[in-house]
Amino acid sequence: MKFLRSNAPAVVLLSVGILFLLLGIWRGEPGEVLRKAVTICMECIGLG
Repeated sequence: MKFLRSNAPAVVLLSVGILFLLLGIWRGEPGEVLRKAVTICMECIGLG
């Protein structure tokens, strides 16, 4: 318990970050991000 008390802000921020990460995965965001990344890379290389 001493660890949690002394690092409470870090534990809260880590928990919120994990919550948002899981929310994004649940909404299907990884596929959208990958699609946009591929589009940007293809435009930069000049293949698109």
